[in-house]
Amino acid sequence: MTTRILPAVGDPDAARSVTTLLSQLPDAEPAPPVADSTQLVDTLARLAAASLDELPEVVLVHERIGPVPALELVREVALRFPAVGVVLITADAGPGLFSAAMDSGARGLVTLPLGYEELASRVQAAAQWSAGVRRHLGTGPDRAAGPGGTVVTVSGAKGGVGTTVAAVHLALAARASGRSVALVDLDLQSGDVASYLDVQFRRSVADLAAITDISPRVLQDAVYVHETGLSLLLSPAEGERGEEVTDRAARQVVSALRGRHEVVVVDCGSRLDGAGAAVIEMADTALLVTTPDVVAVRAAKRTVRMWERLQVRKAEETITLVNRQHRSSEIQPPLVQKITGTRVAGVSVPANFKELQAVVDAGRLHELDAKSTVKQALWALAGELGLVRATRAAGQPGKQLARSGGDRGSLGLRRRTGGR
Repeated sequence: MTTRILPAVGDPDAARSVTTLLSQLPDAEPAPPVADSTQLVDTLARLAAASLDELPEVVLVHERIGPVPALELVREVALRFPAVGVVLITADAGPGLFSAAMDSGARGLVTLPLGYEELASRVQAAAQWSAGVRRHLGTGPDRAAGPGGTVVTVSGAKGGVGTTVAAVHLALAARASGRSVALVDLDLQSGDVASYLDVQFRRSVADLAAITDISPRVLQDAVYVHETGLSLLLSPAEGERGEEVTDRAARQVVSALRGRHEVVVVDCGSRLDGAGAAVIEMADTALLVTTPDVVAVRAAKRTVRMWERLQVRKAEETITLVNRQHRSSEIQPPLVQKITGTRVAGVSVPANFKELQAVVDAGRLHELDAKSTVKQALWALAGELGLVRATRAAGQPGKQLARSGGDRGSLGLRRRTGGR
């Protein structure tokens, strides 16, 4: 995806510095800098009048822009052109300015003197946010075509087996390969997607439950576009509101998301209710997560049998993921397959919680190191399930996708090295 960038920099020396760094970003299309706030707003207004698709994905506002002060300009651009991601360039990296910039509508700050890595990271995050907003407005390049995207449900044999970690990283892997992805937290009473991704957002799937016709605008209001580019539909903060989400509502919500995303990953938790059953039934792929211990494998078997009794899913149509696997475990994947009657995924996730602990405690699961064996296994699983683009996943999907992860994401913003 090409990212169009419009710098607003009044100082000629600063403009040259910004332009030089932007020219090094792959998949970036920087426009000539505009010299003042009036020229910036006029340029954006002219482009928007032609078509919303003509607007740049990212606008860079230098702190010394004039005549309108930088924060006021950020606020005006964010209000008038909500599909544009605004990044402020400033020498003040303090929490006060950061908070003020976020309140004004900025999607990030880049500190002076400019550095390639920081600029690339902030541009990428703003571009992904912009793409998500445009997708929900129905104008972006990621609009799903045809009958809709792929729906994958992730369920736990019991609590604590790693269901949400698996769901989040399957979604991140699909997004990093260039797909438009929605991640739904349908663990209605105790969902943790928001905690794992450091999100505070008051809207949830429960707000869509009573709506009979979910329009793109209504869907946009309920979805949170994460800095990774994922579209998040969260579980309600008040667990009792989960009862509002009926099986009919769940089907309608997931169908609406499927119509606008190439991949929809649904975290169903470990407790089966009507909403979860409806989505598991309609899913293209149903993944059941277990750990290689007697209690969890027995729970997995009970879950599969219950799905069959309720005619939700046949055992042979279910894929089981063995999480926290170790070569010394007495229970190995072939035995899990025999006990449950399901197909066990070719990828098992190794037992290595130390890799996860820091990012889980910080609520930054998306920042898990690319070298993590847990991340590599889950991203390889995404390739096995067909959630990533073939061009990105060719050869060694786990390793290639892991390299495109972390803060750089799907844009792959790396310093050019002259072909080396």
